[in-house]
Amino acid sequence: MRSQVRLQKLDFWLRNPDYLADELLTDFETSGELRLLQLAGDILNSEEPEVRRYPMLRHHFGAYEPLDDALAVLRSAGLIARRRRGTVDRVRQHDYYLLKAGEQVAEQIVRGAPAFGYYVDWVALVVALADGLGGTDLKKRQYLQREYYPAARGTRIGPVSTRARARFAQLREHQTDQDAGDQ
Repeated sequence: MRSQVRLQKLDFWLRNPDYLADELLTDFETSGELRLLQLAGDILNSEEPEVRRYPMLRHHFGAYEPLDDALAVLRSAGLIARRRRGTVDRVRQHDYYLLKAGEQVAEQIVRGAPAFGYYVDWVALVVALADGLGGTDLKKRQYLQREYYPAARGTRIGPVSTRARARFAQLREHQTDQDAGDQ
């Protein structure tokens, strides 16, 4: 994974299923791909936006949580590697690598605890959502959320679940009307 900014933005969608679902709705409106509407509905019609939400802090450049402590456990176990680019005085970029041992441990966890399968599915959704976008592009996209951008620096970014559920209901109703008209 190239850049800490990109990792932070992807982490935000993983930790905030309501924002992930809302972004899927945005992509549905652009593409008309019914699968995206269904995926957003699967998230929003469940308790996941409340139960699996792990808010992030609003920092200078959007959602942020210090990564060093969380990743230190993975690095010390030889599951991931981090490479810094730049000079001794100024790191320009952090790159993160999932090592073979990390891949094997992740596969063992999912096999041994199938309940974590949802997380693998969400990672695939987030990666698809971010396909071709760098950290700055993802940051700009997240700033379009009216609850995200104005959050005060140092505070937790609030949920969008109520708005996203209303938006989903409206889009689903419109799609149902459209489907009925096509018949």
